[in-house]
This record gives sequence, structure tokens and C-alpha cells, in this order.
Amino acid sequence: MAVEGIVIVGGGLAGATAAKTLRGEGFTGPVTLIAEESHHPYLRPPLSKDYLLGKAGDETLPVVPEGWYRENGVELRRGTPAAEIDAEARSVTLRDGTRLEYASLLLATGARPRTLPVPGSGLGGVSTFRTLGDSRRLRKSLSAGGLNVVMIGSGWIGMELAAAASAYGNTVTLLGLEEVPLAAAIGPELGGFFRSLHESKGIGFRLPASAAEITGHAGRVTGVVTNSGEILPADVVVVAVGVVPEVSLAEAAGITLQNGILTDASLRTSVPGIFAAGDVANALHPFTGQHHRSEHWSNALNAGKVAARSMLGQDAALDTVPYFYTDQFDVSMEYSGFPSLVSGPPTIRGSLAAREFLAFWQHDGKVVAGMSVNWPRSDKPQKVIKALIASRSTVPPEVLADPAVPLDQLLPAA
Repeated sequence: MAVEGIVIVGGGLAGATAAKTLRGEGFTGPVTLIAEESHHPYLRPPLSKDYLLGKAGDETLPVVPEGWYRENGVELRRGTPAAEIDAEARSVTLRDGTRLEYASLLLATGARPRTLPVPGSGLGGVSTFRTLGDSRRLRKSLSAGGLNVVMIGSGWIGMELAAAASAYGNTVTLLGLEEVPLAAAIGPELGGFFRSLHESKGIGFRLPASAAEITGHAGRVTGVVTNSGEILPADVVVVAVGVVPEVSLAEAAGITLQNGILTDASLRTSVPGIFAAGDVANALHPFTGQHHRSEHWSNALNAGKVAARSMLGQDAALDTVPYFYTDQFDVSMEYSGFPSLVSGPPTIRGSLAAREFLAFWQHDGKVVAGMSVNWPRSDKPQKVIKALIASRSTVPPEVLADPAVPLDQLLPAA
């Protein structure tokens, strides 16, 4: 093929990891990474955790050191998004008119936050949360304390932002459509655990509830009117109601979509030479035989590696067990597994009241997901959970719950 270059559209963790992996695998051809934001590619998880709380600085965010791109011959184009893909000509046109040819193209375009179509959503002090700029602005607003903050959205980001806002000494009220926060992700029992944690820190909940209107004065937010008619005073409102995969480029190029960009396990799309990775990719997982689209950093990291190796013609598949984590107040939680396979309540080892426990979800007697909360790292709980899932072995619930059985003894004999 005359054109040997690889173009990566998307300046997040998946795209930057793919570029790093290409060079690590010995690829010496042209690599161009197109980033819509003006920043060097950065990690998103700290934005709603330590970075927002001022416990981590800018130096902790880059995926690779800023000088890495120049040192490794990767052309990083920042602040100039891709505008069009010509799949037949194998080219990408940027918004500034630049046309780039490719042998392989990786779409790592991520996702964009959902907005709230209610009156007042454009007022000053009302925002969504996704980018480094969002985190910096919110930290500046919250850090002085003493504000009324309304968080709209009871998922992971909403709960993390509520915890950070409260830690700064603000009065926080959280609205969500669920009867229990996080229930869609981890069930009502464990969602209730996180609600109790937040309530113990003074955070108020309105569940289920939605925002019917956002009120303001002189262009600034003053309150949120709920669907029940309650008026909540607000100096800051953050809308955290999920994200939508950014598929506009792929759709215009005729790539098959289904809850994102549909791919096989090697992250190939329906169009030859085009791959997808990260939040935007709905990839076939060899373990479940189902397609999964994950918005967590672990997926972006692993998918970037797989996509790079697939573009190089290697036999690669995204077959890792999905993983994510959250930090809220004094609670550190890690989760591995397949939520789509979960049915029924979890088996608990440890104590929710003591805020130190494990939760195992099973399907047909096999562990399909597991969560650790403040569990000793010396036990390597997530390593055990992932190994249990991969083994497909049957474990009686009473054994999972029994603290007298060491975790590593839950695994089948080698």
C-alpha cells in the first residue's frame, strides 16, 4: 500500500495509548493524533476526584509526558477536530481544511455529556461535566465553600461531584430519576449504602425527581424547580445525566452504529481499514459473546492497546474483564465484571456498616461481577474477582460470604 500512515481521531486515553502502543510495537511509519481539545491527551478519572479536590496537580493528568509525542515522531494536532472521513479514498479532512491520508484509521472520539432541555439551562453557573476545563471551573467555584449546589444526576459522576462539593463546605442537594442512587449499576442495597454515606456528610437527596426549570437573576442561576414544584436554592448547578457516544463522523462515513460504533473483538468496524476504541466503541467481548460499550478508563486503556495491535495486523482481542473505581469521601470502591450478566442481589462478605466489604454477583452459580469497598489491598481482591470470573467456576454463595475462607482459596486449583 502506498500510504503507510496511521491516523487516530480522538485525543483521549484510548487514542494516546494507541499511539504509544504503535511505537512500542516497533511501527515506524507516520502516526498522526488529532485532538479536538487544545490540551495534551489527559486522564479523565481524576477530574471528578483528586484533581477536583485540589489533591492532584496538572502534572498527574497527561497520558504520556508532553514531550513524548515529539520524541517519538507522533504528530499531535491539538484544537483542530476532524470534520469528514472519506472511507473510499482513505482520508480524513480536518476542520481547517487539512487532508490526511491513512492506511488505517482509529476512531477514539469518546462521548459528549447529555444536556438538560429545560428552561434556564443556559444560565451562568449551570454546566455539564466532562473536560479538564469543566473540572478547573468547577473547582474554582466550589473551593471557597458556602454555596448552594444542586447536582442533577445520581450516577457515578454525579455522586463523585456531590462528594467533592460537600468536602469543600458547600450545601449539596442531589436529584436523580432512580428511587435509589446508583441502583441501575449496583442494585438498591449497595446504592443505599452510598446514599447513607452521603447523607452522613450532610448531602440531601430528592429521589426520584427531575428538574422542571432552572431559575435565575441577571443571567446567573438562583434555583432549581423540581417536577414536584419544590424550589431548591442554587448558586451552582451541575448536570451529570450521562453521556452520548460521539458517532457523527462514523455515521457520515457509513460505518455501522449500534449504541456507539459496532466493532468485532479486534475493534474493527464495518468499514475496512477503520477501527474504533474507547467510549465510542461497542465491542464484541469473547467472554460473553455480547457487545459491550464501556465508558471507564480501564476500557479506554486496554482498547487503545488492542486497536494498535490490530491495525498492525496482529492477533489481538479486547478480552479483559471490565473494571472501574470510585472514591467518595473515605470510601474507595473497585468493581470488575459484566453488569449485563448480573441477576439478583449480591453476596456480601464483610460489613456495610463498617464500610469494609466485598460484593459478589453470580449467574448460574458463577461469579460474573465483584466489588471491593475499603478491602485490604494485601488480599488483592480485584485480582481474585477477575480470576474467579475468568475461571467460570461455580462457588457456593455461603463460601463467598465466609470470612474464614481466604480469598485466594476461592479460586479453582491449578
